[in-house]
Amino acid sequence: MQVTETLAEGLKRELKVVVPANDMAAQLNEKLAEAKGKMQIKGFRPGKVPISHIKKVYGRSMMAQLVNEMIQEKPTAILAERGERAATQPEISMTEDEKEADKILSGGADFEFTMVYEVIPTFDIADFSSFKVVREVVDVPAEEVEEQVLRVAENSRSYEPKKGKAADGDKVTVDYLGKIDGEAFEGGADQDAELVIGSNRFIPGFEEQLIGVKAGDEKVITVTFPADYQAAHLAGKEATFDITVKAVAAPGALEINDETAKTLGLDSAEKLREVVRSQIENQYGQATRQKLKRQILDQLDEAHKFEAPSKLVDAEFESIWRQINQELSDNGKTFEDEDTTEEAAREEYRTLAERRVRLGLVLSKVGEEAGIQVSDEELQRSLFEQVRKFPGQEQEIYEYFQKTPGAVASLRAPIFEEKTIDHLMTVIDVTDKTVTKEELMADDEAEASEKKPAAKKKAPAKKKAAKKEEPASE
Repeated sequence: MQVTETLAEGLKRELKVVVPANDMAAQLNEKLAEAKGKMQIKGFRPGKVPISHIKKVYGRSMMAQLVNEMIQEKPTAILAERGERAATQPEISMTEDEKEADKILSGGADFEFTMVYEVIPTFDIADFSSFKVVREVVDVPAEEVEEQVLRVAENSRSYEPKKGKAADGDKVTVDYLGKIDGEAFEGGADQDAELVIGSNRFIPGFEEQLIGVKAGDEKVITVTFPADYQAAHLAGKEATFDITVKAVAAPGALEINDETAKTLGLDSAEKLREVVRSQIENQYGQATRQKLKRQILDQLDEAHKFEAPSKLVDAEFESIWRQINQELSDNGKTFEDEDTTEEAAREEYRTLAERRVRLGLVLSKVGEEAGIQVSDEELQRSLFEQVRKFPGQEQEIYEYFQKTPGAVASLRAPIFEEKTIDHLMTVIDVTDKTVTKEELMADDEAEASEKKPAAKKKAPAKKKAAKKEEPASE
């Protein structure tokens, strides 16, 4: 086999591979010899079929099989021999001329094919001794824990029916039908809907107009959907709601004690506070880690400047671009609505794709050199988390990961990345700094404002149009 490099431009490589006809014939003869002992052909005793006869009958098909095997196996061997790693599966091309192909299958011509691929770039890992990051930590005050405990316990608050008019804090049960220009709209109706006046769960102005109603009342209220409401066909529109009040109930006293905790499945009020504190610390911990990780990635990006394989960048960009356009479509927006142009957005997200690919290669090399492994147990936990997101479709999700090439790799990659970040935190200079929750979150908000994306992520539209919009999670 002869391998000739015909192109070496940047990361791109093109190789011409020639397997002489004699080599092809020799390998075909080996296959024919193997087949002789297994083949049964009418008129011949088992194992006694002449090789010449087998070749006459099956030679071309077996040569075609040999060609396919070479296309599958040779590229890997060639890359290993050259000491190269391809960024993506090499593109293989060979003759499409029927006469030339016929000669190859007949053993009368050399088998030639071309490999085109990009190599994973070689680069040195930076010296991490110069990396310095700040880990912002929030010391959760007791007052915040108590506030959250009250909010959690609110779900267990009892309500007693009242005959009088509804006041702020009362729970009302209503049927409602929403209309725009006199026509009912999809998602704007519900029956026996319960809402607590003042909870701000519904769009602005909805709850306030229920103050003063009593059981049996019928009322029409008018509200205006927010201009940035998730359902684009309702955003900024004025709507009326036909309200039928079914019941009014006043809130009972809310006390944080062992009995309240037991209604929430916990043994005591002390345990309730412990759980709530842990949840709050976990929430802040996630924000802390994200900011810490961003600092590490920024420094890794600054310290490693090399050409990223264009095929990987293209694939990453297409993934980002599909998501952005889907979000714009879902929200009825255009790039102009987001104060940018499609051309500027493409440039921005192309740069982001290049950064992600480059950082992915850096983290991969750092992790490999550190001997980081992802265990089967970790993969199973990740798979279980994925399955939990699709209740009722568990079997389909399991089958997807079993049958889809690369699906398991999609689970392994983020685990590997997080473990690599954990490793980096042990070898770089990390300084802890106690901050308030406002300081922890304010930096994120400021950065989001400074680096406004071309298309901002929005929360999905609510099933009930009357429900208030919620902030998107980043």
